[in-house]
Amino acid sequence: MEIHVFDTYVKAADGRTMHFDVITEVNDNEKAIGFAKEWLKSVGEENSKITTAECQFCHTQDAPEPIANQIKEKGYFIQKMEGCP
Repeated sequence: MEIHVFDTYVKAADGRTMHFDVITEVNDNEKAIGFAKEWLKSVGEENSKITTAECQFCHTQDAPEPIANQIKEKGYFIQKMEGCP
């Protein structure tokens, strides 16, 4: 499976920066933002600002099997980098 990676930086309610990648099967920035919002809500950060300024396309690559499986199941995968719960 070919995947698209969107590099994302979002301010949390406590002021820290959360850095994570939104990984999807479709190269669509608006869908990536929607997936980011869904994940942010799941970790209690639904009020965090996220636009194309915070979530930008980075690159395309082949997906490792665990990531591909989660994308098939949920539509996306979040790769936590820094400051994420």
